[in-house]
Amino acid sequence: MSTIGIRPKEVATINRSRRPAPVRGAAWARVLPLAVAFALGAIVAGGVVFGLTRPDPIERTADRLRAESALRDKTQIKTLTELARGTRTRLVPVLDGLNRAMPPADGAAGPVAVTDADVETWRQAAAAAVQDFADPPSGETATNVARSSLASAVRQIATTVDTYAAARDLTGPARAAAMDLAVRQRADALFTWSVGATALDALSVDAGHGHQHVFLPTSPGQGALTPDAEPEGSHDS
Repeated sequence: MSTIGIRPKEVATINRSRRPAPVRGAAWARVLPLAVAFALGAIVAGGVVFGLTRPDPIERTADRLRAESALRDKTQIKTLTELARGTRTRLVPVLDGLNRAMPPADGAAGPVAVTDADVETWRQAAAAAVQDFADPPSGETATNVARSSLASAVRQIATTVDTYAAARDLTGPARAAAMDLAVRQRADALFTWSVGATALDALSVDAGHGHQHVFLPTSPGQGALTPDAEPEGSHDS
């Protein structure tokens, strides 16, 4: 554009009028840092909340292991109940024979004649029952206690048979002392079994299997625990 004929002051005025107007640069410069700070704060806060509420890997692993352990224990309780029932079936003839051959727990006399073959049959049955409880699986504490009580009772019954067999070969006071020992061992075995059976019954109810009564037959003088009055397989209300 030619400036001929235009005074210098007029040229300066024209040039100033053609400069672009500021686009609120100062205001935007103040707003931009605040916007960035707010966005970063939101991101950080969201990450913190997510990090705090998201399950920790260790917690997830612990929850999974607890669930697996509960399922495994429920299966073990059912398996142990079946084993206890089979063991009871195996040992009832042994206890019936011992009850006929030995004085009862109240000290009354009247044992019947027993052959060596009878005693050997009892020994074999008791030994098989002991073997059934050998190498037990590891489970929850309460299940382990119930299983250990039943296993201990089985071993005590096997010992009772051995003690009775030894007493048969004795005479006089020695025979009486050995027979008394066998009587006490039998009573201890039945009591120990009743403890395991009571614990197993409670475990079975808690596991959803209902009442399971696997008690061995006892006489009032033997002091063992007895099953409750709940029907077999029923659940507590």
